Formats: sequence, structure tokens, C-alpha cells
Amino acid sequence: MRKAFLFLTMGVLLLLAACSNKENGEASSDFADGEIGGEITVWGWDVAAETFKASIEKFNEKYPDVTVKVEDFSSGDLYEKLTVGLVSKGAGLPDVILMEDERIPGYLKQFPNGFVDLSKMGYDKHKELFSESKLESVTVDGKLGAAPWDIGPAGIFYRVDLFEEAGINADDIKTWDDFLEAGIQMKEKTGVKMLPIDIANYAGVFEMMMQQQGKSYFDEDGNIDIDSEEAIRAMEMVKKFYDEGIVLNNSGWNGIVTATVNGDVATIPYGAWYSGTIMDQAPDLAGKWDMFYLPEFKEGSSRYANVGGSAITISEYSKNKATAYAFVEYFTTDKEIQLLGFEKYGLFPSLKTTYDSPIFTEESEFFNNSPIFKKFADIVGEIPKVTATEYNAQAGKIMANTQATILLDNKPVKESLENAKKQLENEIN
Repeated sequence: MRKAFLFLTMGVLLLLAACSNKENGEASSDFADGEIGGEITVWGWDVAAETFKASIEKFNEKYPDVTVKVEDFSSGDLYEKLTVGLVSKGAGLPDVILMEDERIPGYLKQFPNGFVDLSKMGYDKHKELFSESKLESVTVDGKLGAAPWDIGPAGIFYRVDLFEEAGINADDIKTWDDFLEAGIQMKEKTGVKMLPIDIANYAGVFEMMMQQQGKSYFDEDGNIDIDSEEAIRAMEMVKKFYDEGIVLNNSGWNGIVTATVNGDVATIPYGAWYSGTIMDQAPDLAGKWDMFYLPEFKEGSSRYANVGGSAITISEYSKNKATAYAFVEYFTTDKEIQLLGFEKYGLFPSLKTTYDSPIFTEESEFFNNSPIFKKFADIVGEIPKVTATEYNAQAGKIMANTQATILLDNKPVKESLENAKKQLENEIN
């Protein structure tokens, strides 16, 4: 779900603003504290949009006078329409918008008057229902710009049968050095690569390693931190994986799914939501998958990170904010609706009250009779908080290119990361 952020030139911005319909785009600061009713429009995509649609009937049991219209786009189309609508002072925008966590800082920074501050509508009373790291991802400059929905606590999905064939015990993999040695053994015994990495397009493993060390592309003050000690440590480990020949250089989402189905890799480091993809795309491998936590860099350090997740925003240009807020509040805090999205579509909820439900506590027959979802739920509160800014998408793209030069062209890690920092500084400035 990672796509480059849509950047419009200043000329296009001015043209769109000049051509906007002021009547349709006139913002209101009134939170419409009156009666809840009428129609609201909600934008989403794929299984997220399907979850919205599936929740309407239950929402209407509490709010029978509300009509909810869900419009389903591809994520790319949604962000394009959202950007154009915000530039045009709200013309054509819906009331409620689904956004990926990584996109939220950029939009809130670029369009600070485009989204409702949910704290001012009373959402703060629900904060204890979510982890600090999730709340951090949807808060920008003290503004709660979105209501938490799904989350992606990270782990290592692994093929139990391949581990047994190679004589590897997953419980013995405590550190990333252990993981490296296991990968070498896996390749020697079975010929199977240890993990997939889309080298030129997505530095996902690097980002997980960074977060488990409490780091991201930017520090807590918003300064570029690509060349930190932790970043060097993480990228050097990724390079060791590649140099030892245990990395499958896959291409995009379809590449990782193909590797999963065909058994081209023994492990897949990813967010909890990938469990749904494994079950859907590789049903014949039932019982042959399990999960262990990310290895640590040194004994006693964190093994936890997050990959992906989304949240729900309300447009400041909505003419029916009270009803939009009622939908967002109900959708994100109702246990039954959150479980619906998880059980039917694999969207791992950030709502902590769901974690005592049977589906989170029982053993999964598909995943080697392991309580895999409980294992993921148990670490949600332990995921380190990291700083995201409006430039995260640019940083991610630069890091993917840097990763490619380090792995494919054998460039020095420290020097390459320093160059990446300079490149990002130049782009930002």
C-alpha cells in the first residue's frame, strides 16, 4: 500500500484554486452540535470500503435517520481526488475519508485547515482505548487529525515445514545475527531463500529494524535522522543478508504474494494483517505457517515494530460534521464493528478492547495451532513511538534507492546514508 505521495506543482495548485467553486468549497468551523441525521459520504478502498459498507446496518440501529454513502476508489485515485479537493477549498470532497497512517502527517501539514481536530469534538475520551504509538501516528502538531482504525504489529511469518527440513528451531532465533545464521543454514539445506526484499522500491525490513530501535527517518524534533547509529546498524544487517545470498529480490506486492504461494522464501517479516493474505492466497499451506517476533539487535532490546495501518478523518469542509463524527466515533470504538473488519477482511484492529475476544485468544489451526493473533495483540502496547513528518514518503523513496545502491552496487553503508540525508535535505529545502 505504499505509493509515492502526490506532489502538484505550484502552477497547478494555483490553477485549481483559481478554478474552484467557492460555493461548494466554503469551509465551516461550526461543528454542528445539533441533531444527527441526513446523509454523509465516506471514501475508502478495497476491503476497507467493504468494511464500511458492512457496518452501516449496525450503525443505523443507533442512528436510523442517517444515510451513509460509501464510495470505493483505488487508494491512488482516492489520494488524487483528495489532493485536488483540498486545493480547491473542499470542492467535491466527502465528509469522511480513510487514510493510511503514513499519509496523515503530510496531508495535515500541507492542508492544516482541511481536516477536523477530533479532540475538539470529544474524541479524547477514547484515547485510552488505543496504544500510544498508534495515537502518535495520527497526531500532528498536537492536533488529533484522525481516529485510529487498523494497525500492523510486526512479526516474522515462517514456514514450519521448511524450518524442520533445515533443522532450524524458531525459538532459537533471538537476535538478527541468529536470523542470519538460520538463513545461511536454510539456503544450504533446502536451497530456499530466507526472506523477500523489494530492493529498489521498499526498504520495509530496514524500517522495521529502525522502529524497534525507537528510530525513524526523523527524530522527535523533526530533524532528518537517516544516518543515525541505529540506521547504520540496521542497513549493515540488511547488507549482510544480501551478501550471504539469503535475500530474494522480489518485485512489489505481487512479488511477495507469489513468493508466499510458491514457497520461494522461508520467512516473511511483515505486519499482522499479512496473515489474511497468507490464508487467502495459500490455503493449501494450512498448518505450515507460524510466527515469531522480530529478532533483537542485542539482548534485552525491543523486538517490536509496526507495519502499515490506517485511520479515519473528517473533512473540515463537511456540511454535516456532527453526523460524520458520530459515524467515525461509532465505527472506530465499537467492538463488534472492529471485529467484523478483522474476522472478515483481516484488518487488525487498534481498538484494545477487541483483544479479549475468542478469535484473539484461541489457537489458529491454519498457523500451526498457535495463538498467533494473541501474540500480535500482546505487543501492540510495546511498539516504540517514532516520529513521522510530511516528508516521510520522500524519505522512504530515497531510502529505497539508497538501499539499492548499497546492495546492488556494493556502496559503503555509512557514506550512502549520509548522501541520502543530503539528498533529502535538498529536496525539502
